[in-house]
Amino acid sequence: WGNDYEGGDSSGVQDQLQNVQQVQATLQTTEEVLGSAFAAILGDGSVVSWGHPECGGNSTAVQDQLRNVQQLQATAGAFAAILA
Repeated sequence: WGNDYEGGDSSGVQDQLQNVQQVQATLQTTEEVLGSAFAAILGDGSVVSWGHPECGGNSTAVQDQLRNVQQLQATAGAFAAILA
C-alpha cells in the first residue's frame, strides 16, 4: 500500500510474490529523483522488483542474470545481488 513511485503498489508483481525469502528497499531523495523500490528474493533464487524504475524497481534488463541469488544489498538507488 502507498505511493506507486515509492514501492507502495506491488499489484503488478503480486502473483510472483510467493515463497519470499528476503526483501530489500531503496530510498532516493535527490532533486532529480524522489522515490523508492523493493526487491524480493524468492525461494527458487529468482528476484522480483517493483517501485520507482530509477530506484531499482524495474529489473527486466538484468532478470536473466538474477538466478541463484543468495542475498540482496541496497543503496539509495540501486540493488546488488550476491549469487550462489
